[in-house]
Amino acid sequence: MSNTVPGTLYIIAAPSGAGKSSLVNALIARLSFVYLSISHTTRPMRPGEEDGAHYHFTQAADFLERVGAGEFLEHAQVFDNYYGTSQTYVQSQLDSGHDVILEIDWQGAQQVRRLMPGSRSIFILPPSKAALQERLEKRQQDSDAIITRRMLDAVSEMSHYAEFDYLIINDDFYKALDELSAIFTANRTVIGQQQQRHQGLIAQLLN
Repeated sequence: MSNTVPGTLYIIAAPSGAGKSSLVNALIARLSFVYLSISHTTRPMRPGEEDGAHYHFTQAADFLERVGAGEFLEHAQVFDNYYGTSQTYVQSQLDSGHDVILEIDWQGAQQVRRLMPGSRSIFILPPSKAALQERLEKRQQDSDAIITRRMLDAVSEMSHYAEFDYLIINDDFYKALDELSAIFTANRTVIGQQQQRHQGLIAQLLN
């Protein structure tokens, strides 16, 4: 009989336009034990987004009140908006045995590592700057000025890649997805987790 083993917290970061969200959504569809933590944000809702599904959309005053109450595992200001991760939600999912993904930037990653040193982190890079700009333009969500700003900020974001445990280059989407899946699957087979998860089986086999 299997025992509930706490899940692992994963940090996944990438510059805007690197394909992080597409990879994470495909990973969650592939692996039933992986859950995405839905962040709180003060940025405006984009077409096609739903409150509570893509983000918990909130006002700046409410967000800052939550910060003061210590509700966030991490929070950061990105461009002109705030983003934060609910500590209660993350811990409840980990306690249930699920692996949880945080889609956050390098600043948030530093905060989470300090609070939860057992977390694992993955950085996703685009195959080139040209590919990154092309992806941002194809989204048709931002003005030329914002795309230029995102490209400048991408260089700063990417300079922190070496702080992460794993690095994936998102050139071929399905290859990148396979590499991402392999990280999650392999980490669930480490000896400590398997000993806890299959205590009964191991005891029977060694009897």
